[in-house]
Amino acid sequence: MQLGKSERQRLIESLVSRKRIGTQFELLDALAEAGCVVTQATISRDIRQLGLEKTHDPFGRPRYVLPHAARRVDPIEVLNSILGQFGPKGTAAGNVVVLHSELGSAPAIARALDQLEHERIVGTLAGDDTVLVVAPSERDAKSLARELSGVLE
Repeated sequence: MQLGKSERQRLIESLVSRKRIGTQFELLDALAEAGCVVTQATISRDIRQLGLEKTHDPFGRPRYVLPHAARRVDPIEVLNSILGQFGPKGTAAGNVVVLHSELGSAPAIARALDQLEHERIVGTLAGDDTVLVVAPSERDAKSLARELSGVLE
């Protein structure tokens, strides 16, 4: 189906507001599923004209959003949401906190911790179900383990 520019751009706005679309190719596929076949160059122009912004969802995956929808998300809110969903358990080991969580959730937890810019977090390292949180000292690690085993206030 051949849509006019304004109809196609309305369809793009609808798709990016309802689905996580993070690349131009994902947008091409979503449009094709809706019966609208266009070129990558057309998509690129539409993205620029619509002012779509590229952001990340709470799991760190790329996502296009409408310009008015790209509000700055509070990092504590994101972390609380993720910790609430996956409920990691923290254990201090020297100046490191070891967080065990559900399989596949560690990268999202580490990303949320990194975005906090917390004074007791030097850095993080994530596997599939474990996050290592490096603290400046053993005392900071113990305090951080207590803090992260619950939900941050």
